[in-house]
Amino acid sequence: MRKAQSLRLGIVGGLGALAGADLLYRIVRETPIQSEGDHRELVFEQKPMREPVSPMDRNYSPTHRKLHVFDTLSRMEREGCSAALLPCFITHCFLSELQDELSLTLISMTDAIRQVLDKLDPQHTTIGVVTTPYVRGSELFQSLFGEDRRVVFPSDAMESAVMHAIYGKNGFKSGNRGPAVLEPINAALSYLSERGATVFVPGLTELPLLFDQLDFPASMTAVNTATVYARHALALTEAGNRRRFKVGIVGGVGPAATVDFMSKLVKGTDAARDQDHIKVLVEQNPQIPDRTENLTGGGTDPTVALYSTCKKLERGGADILAIPCNTAHAYVDRIQRHLDVPIISILSATTDTIRAMSPRVDKVGILATNGTIHSGLYQDALGEAKLEYLIPDDAHQVLVMDSIYGREGVKAGFTQGLCQQQILQAVAHLVENGAEAIILGCTELPLIVSGTRETLGAVPIDPTDVLARKCVQLAREYGK
Repeated sequence: MRKAQSLRLGIVGGLGALAGADLLYRIVRETPIQSEGDHRELVFEQKPMREPVSPMDRNYSPTHRKLHVFDTLSRMEREGCSAALLPCFITHCFLSELQDELSLTLISMTDAIRQVLDKLDPQHTTIGVVTTPYVRGSELFQSLFGEDRRVVFPSDAMESAVMHAIYGKNGFKSGNRGPAVLEPINAALSYLSERGATVFVPGLTELPLLFDQLDFPASMTAVNTATVYARHALALTEAGNRRRFKVGIVGGVGPAATVDFMSKLVKGTDAARDQDHIKVLVEQNPQIPDRTENLTGGGTDPTVALYSTCKKLERGGADILAIPCNTAHAYVDRIQRHLDVPIISILSATTDTIRAMSPRVDKVGILATNGTIHSGLYQDALGEAKLEYLIPDDAHQVLVMDSIYGREGVKAGFTQGLCQQQILQAVAHLVENGAEAIILGCTELPLIVSGTRETLGAVPIDPTDVLARKCVQLAREYGK
């Protein structure tokens, strides 16, 4: 599983190049560490954004910014980011629009500011804010501070001067930190103080970079929103607040078995409400080449397709991978070494379950595809577990294959009739030869085999159910 502290945090850096880089630095600086391994895993994307109208313009519209930010966050989501920071007040005016369309958590800068202000002395009832005309018009800060606090802004003329100091040709964004930048901002600070502001909240993410050069009135407390935002993000993403566990499912091998596995995952979860269930990401890829055809005679190698599907799930933030296909486990060893998250072995989970059974089982029958039988997957796993195994003779193996792949087989959508009769004949054959438990070693077989030790003559072992329960166990352990 992914380590708790390797939670991947995205920083959208192109909204203001200097502010984005500054936030990245503050995240690293503010992280409490004892070793390098304590740092967050960060994805920082500095992709410059070009808009037809500057934010300093009173006719500014954020449409282009919305799409730019959404595309950036979508890429971060695909890279496995669980949360993202957006050092841009304009973006926070439409944060909910973005959050509705994304699964990664967008960490709110305004929430961070609110928490800090709530801890200040109650006498600070007037807040001074310098921001863009668009943000001021959106009433982001007025709604943030509530009715108990009054928000004051610079005059229109002062606001315009500050905008040119930041966005102008010779402004701060162009690299100027001299008097032409500082004087309009200092004038705005004095104006806010004269209007009763005892707290200053910069509504431009560039302003904290100038704090050490600005002349704050003696009566004014300045909130460094960059540091506040960094600390807020670190607190939200510490080990105790890490994201929810996510199971990645390699689906489509076969499709019905995938649905069956998901059903068992849900049924096996101890949940009192929707939110108690496990997060699941499924890549349903029925075009993965047939595993049995490859293992038994020249069919297309499915390794690349299986690996590609696993990587998509890994990039999607999966903590573990489950492949509800027994035969596909013939390819797990070659794939696993190239992945950063583990594939939970259906073989190990099954043999562990059999060894833990009471009364003890010593002889185990295997019902599976030719590919699984010929690869020796379960024979090897049972041998390592010091368990004896049985496989059907040739005639009964033909029945097993026909019950799965035949015209009236389970892969064709049948769950009763001929396919059921054929597989029960194979079950009886193994029981007659001493099987005390029988592994239903193709994930479609549990769809057509039901019964108990009393009705079948041996204990049916459903690897799909065993795998689902193992995933639930790992999710529960992660939560603790």
